[in-house]
Amino acid sequence: MTVPGPGDGGLTHDAVCGGGRHVPGPRAAPEDRDVPEDRDAPAERPATRRAPEPGGTAGPGPRTLLVTGAGGAGRTTAAAAIAVAEARGGHRTLLLSGETPATLEAVLGVTEGATGAAGTAGAAVPGTDGLLHVARTDSAGHFRAAAVALQERGRKVLDLLGSDPLDEDEVTELPGAGEFALLSTLRAAHGTGEWDTLVVDLPHTPAALRVLALPAQLRRWLRRLLPAERQAARALRPALAQLVGVPVPTEALYAAAARWDGELADVQGLLESEGTAACLVAEPGPLAAEAVRLGRAGLGLYGLPLRVVVANRVVPPGSPEPWTASLSGQQQTVLREWREELGREGVPLRELPHLGREPRGADDLLRLVTENSPAGEPAWSAAGAAGAAGVAGAAADGAVEDHLARDGLLVWRLALPSVRKEELELVRRGDELILGVGPYRRVFPLPSALRRCRVVGASLDGGELRVRCAPDPALWPEGTVR
Repeated sequence: MTVPGPGDGGLTHDAVCGGGRHVPGPRAAPEDRDVPEDRDAPAERPATRRAPEPGGTAGPGPRTLLVTGAGGAGRTTAAAAIAVAEARGGHRTLLLSGETPATLEAVLGVTEGATGAAGTAGAAVPGTDGLLHVARTDSAGHFRAAAVALQERGRKVLDLLGSDPLDEDEVTELPGAGEFALLSTLRAAHGTGEWDTLVVDLPHTPAALRVLALPAQLRRWLRRLLPAERQAARALRPALAQLVGVPVPTEALYAAAARWDGELADVQGLLESEGTAACLVAEPGPLAAEAVRLGRAGLGLYGLPLRVVVANRVVPPGSPEPWTASLSGQQQTVLREWREELGREGVPLRELPHLGREPRGADDLLRLVTENSPAGEPAWSAAGAAGAAGVAGAAADGAVEDHLARDGLLVWRLALPSVRKEELELVRRGDELILGVGPYRRVFPLPSALRRCRVVGASLDGGELRVRCAPDPALWPEGTVR
């Protein structure tokens, strides 16, 4: 998909998601848990907040806000409102979404068909002085192009097998194509250097976190299935090909793996950069509270800083109508609980009012984000949560404490916000610790000192996991274990 370029406009950039990192979470009751060891389980490398590795995205890029939340909470409307506020503030902004064309066009007030055709450059949103463009992720077109390219690269093998290649117009997308299209489009937009702000309208939270985990997960699988050291045998391939009389595609396979790894590293680098953060959208109510808690737990587990929680469709209090007053009362009860809990963690809670109708166009969207903001300030500006930036910067990587002299243990401390002990799963697998929280699972490589230890237990207290490790006498340096 072609990523649109912005019109002329101001270059002033106010951070949508300020630098630093914040991993929120409520306090949990302490509880010791036995940790099973050496069970087979799938593993993946965690996305920690760090500088991109060689081959990944380098240098400063646009601020990126990943908007997700519960199904039906109005994520697309919230993402569009944030994007309009950024553009009205003078920032060159791109809204990326996989939503249907009709929905996007209606919410943003763009011309019918401007966002619907595959491969188009998107559309400028009226009322934003050309600073806001919207682009749809074209999953079907992306999948067709990738499938045809894959056939071209593997033409020798396909000819050997007598295969009849598929034409592009007969290729239909498979499940999961949307995730790859979204990541590919995000990578392309991030690399243009044309934008101050990227606002990404993601699916509901569980699906969104699976998408964001894909780059690190796929890179790990590539390293396991096609380890780089196996390429040392490349000198034998021509002789082997002559011996067996068929082409040996190993060289091309490793070249493709290296190319894929580089592209995945780009996406992983931008997702792990300090300019990337998440926004959770929810409609306040009894059922939404648990969805927000699980969303915060998943973001914390994956090391994604939570920039703001947006309460959408908030009904104004004080209505004389009994039904409206009752709904408003329920919402206000939930909002008070969220303010108290999130306030302890420095995460702002902002409200988008219910307009009594669906918002249409830039003016309606701007009204949403400014009506209940302090002094008309957008909910996601850097000033709204300056204290949240840089909190517990190393928490997602964890820290190892030396308690050998006192208890004969090393303790690995990991931030796990908003997690309950009954939903926590821990598995030691070789040199990795696999953590599961509800529907989410993440793999942490053990620090070097802990690889020579046995995991003997763990406890969860105050949103922090403490993994207790005892030195293994068979692996620990002789004379250092008392």
